[in-house]
Amino acid sequence: MLTPDIRLLQVFDEIYKTRSVTRAAENLGVGQPTVSIALARLREHFDDALFVRIANNMEPTPLAKELEHPVRTALDALNQVFGHQTGFDPATSDRTFCISMTDISQLVLLPKLWSYLRQASPGVHIEIVPLSTDTARMLESGEADLALGFIPQLEAGFYQQALFHQRYVCVAGADHPRIRDELTLTQFQAEEHAVVTTSGTGHLILDREISRQGITRHVALRVPNFLGIAFVVEQTDMLVTIPERLAQVLEGRGRFRVFPVPFELPAYAVKQHWHERYHHDPGNRWLRQVISDLLASRPT
Repeated sequence: MLTPDIRLLQVFDEIYKTRSVTRAAENLGVGQPTVSIALARLREHFDDALFVRIANNMEPTPLAKELEHPVRTALDALNQVFGHQTGFDPATSDRTFCISMTDISQLVLLPKLWSYLRQASPGVHIEIVPLSTDTARMLESGEADLALGFIPQLEAGFYQQALFHQRYVCVAGADHPRIRDELTLTQFQAEEHAVVTTSGTGHLILDREISRQGITRHVALRVPNFLGIAFVVEQTDMLVTIPERLAQVLEGRGRFRVFPVPFELPAYAVKQHWHERYHHDPGNRWLRQVISDLLASRPT
């Protein structure tokens, strides 16, 4: 009995990871009809549908779930034997990359990344998803190519690269009635605060240090992300403690002032993370280098 060739196994793997014939074709750099034909051959060989359309996804059958691990093991072994022969030309590629990141990273990175891609890689597309408890699984499966942020829980099976070190600053409205030229610890403890609790930032470090140093912080508002925090500060008397790079991006775009945090607070590393399965993938390597280069420079 003839066995499926490597290309068919790659098609199976990509459909399983992406749950999409279209996305599988994009990742493999082939047309959708090619993937459809390959899927038909796989179905004939295994005498099973393998993937069934449910809503907008191609969901695996029980047999496909049984085949997932053997197929990936075989592909990994073949990659080790033959090396990574697949090339990646950013100037001509139409690949879609998925990046999991915080809203801060979106504000800091995306304008620069988009400008770079339009000039150097006009066919490349970017999809952004938020950091979540599902990020590790998405990196492992290939649904996400990279994750950016402060994510200390990503350890075994993941590579990481520090992009820059981040520290916190305090922000107050320009017309704050009590805070003018400086922010003291006494004022920090006396004022009400808005707190952002989004994943992938160092807010846990901030909370830990406030508790460890016995500092009082009156939290009046908790919000899940940073996108509207500048408007909160402008229109209320609350203080907010945010990453410095976000403050630099927002500087000049609103009526507020930035102050050093009035107590000792350690910096933390913002990193990009990727799964070991994609460490040698040419496209992934290219994207990691682009992001590293873009974030090595200070915001303008």
